[in-house]
Amino acid sequence: MTSYEILCLLSALSLVISLISSRLHRWQQTITITALALGLSLIILIAGKTFGVELYSTLVTDLEQLDFKALLLNGMLGFLLFAGALQIKLNVLKQQRWEIFVLAFVGTLISTLIIGGLLYVLSGFLGLQLNFSYCLLFGALISPTDPIAVLAIIKQLGAPEDIAIQVEGESLFNDGIGLVIFVAISQVAFSTEPLTFAGVSGLFIREALGGLLYGGVLAAMLHGMLHLSEDRTQYLLMTLLVPSAGYVGADMLGVSGPLAMVASGIIIGNVSVPKLLKESEWEHLDNFWLLIESFFNSLLFLLLGLLLLLIHFDAELWWFMLLSVPIVLVGRIISIYLPYFGFRRFKRYNSYAEKILVWGGLRGGLALAMAMSLPTGVLIISGSNIDLRELLMVMTYAVVVFSILVQGTTIPSLIDKSNAEHAAQRKP
Repeated sequence: MTSYEILCLLSALSLVISLISSRLHRWQQTITITALALGLSLIILIAGKTFGVELYSTLVTDLEQLDFKALLLNGMLGFLLFAGALQIKLNVLKQQRWEIFVLAFVGTLISTLIIGGLLYVLSGFLGLQLNFSYCLLFGALISPTDPIAVLAIIKQLGAPEDIAIQVEGESLFNDGIGLVIFVAISQVAFSTEPLTFAGVSGLFIREALGGLLYGGVLAAMLHGMLHLSEDRTQYLLMTLLVPSAGYVGADMLGVSGPLAMVASGIIIGNVSVPKLLKESEWEHLDNFWLLIESFFNSLLFLLLGLLLLLIHFDAELWWFMLLSVPIVLVGRIISIYLPYFGFRRFKRYNSYAEKILVWGGLRGGLALAMAMSLPTGVLIISGSNIDLRELLMVMTYAVVVFSILVQGTTIPSLIDKSNAEHAAQRKP
């Protein structure tokens, strides 16, 4: 089958599973889709390994043909980030701007170093001592929280507004930081060119700051087009220009497409929409992007479950897979509690803020896409048969599945407790 045919069939399957999950009210919909897709993958995997079922080999071949990295990073990501940013309230974001900046920038750096350091030490105990740069590479790709997973789950649970905006804001903005770190460490690990401070600084300015400025330009251009439009259907379609052509433009300019989508979405949602559209038109725009967001989320979380078929679980990698979750959690705990030690000296927060930020730091398709972008054929130890990309894929997948299925299903109890405390504080 062609990639288009595969994508059409997967889209149909995602909608069917989405319908089934909507009837199961115990879990949030995206969690249910992932769980059902994982269950389906396990059945196919076991049947294929045991009985040699032809469906297994066909599915594996078709999924390998579908470029997940390109589909997510160059396709769905722009639409999902733009849709999520449209819902962000700028006045609330301003109130939490310093917290979001510190968590997205400093927190990501701390997490990368902690995770990389722990993996380096533990890999020695496991008898497969990894190069420190490889350990930092895993820390860089797994430290940024996934905005797609976070926005799909956290925003629907009704957390106190100040906590919700920190979780959502951090996940939207730490992609650019994580990308700079990931690219810089990749240069150390795989390139013969020396890493310099000027090179990293230039990369950050071009990717992160350039992305934010480019997003502002996109928002200004769309604002002007919306101002000229008098047709309801036309203005809905024009908003598609930002995450489609606008995202491609970011890639051509060498700036961060994700940050450009976030910046343009926030500006459009807080400036253009209230100024140019009537209240009834707001609702049409919200429903339009909710439809797009729901479809892409269903497809993405289905793919996350089906990717189990492409993961090679070598017996030597099991300990790394089991240890990856606690390593990442330790890095997340330190990267949240350390900044909050300073935050609480100047401001009062809900007592559950750190716990929700730690447990709500979900990982998803972005981490897997970055892991898939690593080169193949790089052996973790000279003379071994273990590929670095395979190792990091196994570890990343374990963290992603744990964060979505375990953290995503248990965080509602924390949010309920924080809401109860928030309500008690507001009583006279």
